[in-house]
Amino acid sequence: MSADDSYIPPKVWQWHTPSGGNWANINRPISGATHDKVLEKGQHPFQLYSLATPNGVKVTIMFEELLALGIKEAEYDAYLINIGEGDQFGSDFVNINPNSKIPALLDQSKTETVPIFESGSILFYLAEKFQVLIPTGDKRTQCMSWLFWQMGSAPYLGGGFGHFYSYAPEKFEYCIDRFSMEVKRQLDVLDKHLAHNDYICGDEYSIADIAIWPWYGALALNRLYDAAEFLDLASYQHLMRWAKKIDQRPAVKRGVMVNKAWGELSGQLHERHDASDFTERSQDKITKK
Repeated sequence: MSADDSYIPPKVWQWHTPSGGNWANINRPISGATHDKVLEKGQHPFQLYSLATPNGVKVTIMFEELLALGIKEAEYDAYLINIGEGDQFGSDFVNINPNSKIPALLDQSKTETVPIFESGSILFYLAEKFQVLIPTGDKRTQCMSWLFWQMGSAPYLGGGFGHFYSYAPEKFEYCIDRFSMEVKRQLDVLDKHLAHNDYICGDEYSIADIAIWPWYGALALNRLYDAAEFLDLASYQHLMRWAKKIDQRPAVKRGVMVNKAWGELSGQLHERHDASDFTERSQDKITKK
């Protein structure tokens, strides 16, 4: 693009047409519900409305880890929210999360139902409620630092790099270079930290790992944007070791299936209401009926 035809921003920006590319049909500059929709509810203490994107996977992994620890009070029903169809703009969903982003959670275990949104907030809420997967003392502060690091850093990976590398209607060298540089800096931060730590907070698996792995672990394992070669993920040896280690946890294997609606049918569990659903109600089983 020459200097003569460079974009000149108007004095006041106005939304005229969708921007193009993947997800353009659900992007808009205003908030709020677009239609009335009542969300289903099960009988378990927690009702989760989500999709198996990295932010959604954080919460399903957390629930599966809690249940693996024998915490029966963490039983949950998980319902699929199809963001491509705009389910997140339904009236009931917006009442839980006015920002219209997954995941959204209801805690029905109290006298009055508690709505919780933002994946990091949900992880912290559950860790606090059950007093597990969060360190004590100074390590607690470290855990919170890494949790907030993930919440602040991932938009550069998803909304920045992922958008321009995978989803934008055109490839722009400046944008891809800008966000690739930042993502590689973040990868270097993690790799250097994990050179001296088994997990994000030392020897103890925590919500910091659960928050970071669905983004950066999935990227390292080439499950996100098909960008492992482009970003030379194999060169981050400590990050790769950590990513593979987390990937082998049984609760993680279950968590990544919940609310997943793409990929191998055997790895899709659109809704989760019972532990038996993983063996009896995955999408390959349902399509055979």
